[in-house]
Amino acid sequence: MSSTPTTSEGWALITGASAGIGEAIARELARRRWNLVLSARRRERLEALARELAAAHGIEAMPLVADLAEPAAAAVIEATLSAHGIAVDLLVNNAGYGLPGFYHKTAWSDQARFLQVMLTAPCELTHRLLPAMRARKRGYILNVASLAGLIPGSAGNTLYGAVKAFLVSFSQSLALENRDLGIKVSALCPGFTYSEFHDVSQARHLVQQLPKWMWMSAEEVARRGLDALFAGKVVYVPGAVNRIMRFLAKHLPDRAALALVGRQSRRFRRRD
Repeated sequence: MSSTPTTSEGWALITGASAGIGEAIARELARRRWNLVLSARRRERLEALARELAAAHGIEAMPLVADLAEPAAAAVIEATLSAHGIAVDLLVNNAGYGLPGFYHKTAWSDQARFLQVMLTAPCELTHRLLPAMRARKRGYILNVASLAGLIPGSAGNTLYGAVKAFLVSFSQSLALENRDLGIKVSALCPGFTYSEFHDVSQARHLVQQLPKWMWMSAEEVARRGLDALFAGKVVYVPGAVNRIMRFLAKHLPDRAALALVGRQSRRFRRRD
């Protein structure tokens, strides 16, 4: 494999690429002629997606099976990229999931695994891949955060909003540190998105009660998020409804905003 393909925009690494927003981002980048490294845990899905996108768009697509809950995963990903001569110009930190229930009712081992995937892994992958981007004076980093990181925390899924808020602040700092070198960093903050996310978090039966106007497709989130990244928008909230929710959370008194989120969270958060 060549690290500087002549027929594409360069190489993009996407974590959590086998489903949901990650898969949608992979498809959108393939359409825009980026070569892809697709990383997730499910080998069959990754291999099928890689074959499909390579054939459809004339790009290179490599599946890279990795479980980001394993502390060594980021190092293994970096070593694999190096072994194949791949220089990543676009990193998409997308892998994630929700951990339902009240904090005190969960096992710490589950919370520690959650933090490894959602917080430590994106920080480590960025730390490992950013120096080469700086040396080349080009690159993009897209951290898939959430509207949950921009509004008060809800009851249940206790660390989810906190981690997403971290990713927003992390992205802002990275953007300031690297903008003079032409490296663009963005936090994508979608709201409710049609994907497998709510099945994994065992909340499908709750969130399906929400009105359809609150939802966006993963494909639209991916397209808008990538447009925002390439345009240099550091924090981007796709969708008018989500932007209204962010505005209200930002401008309502803290007590009122927290009460509003509290009422809504009872409708779509598992607490047992």
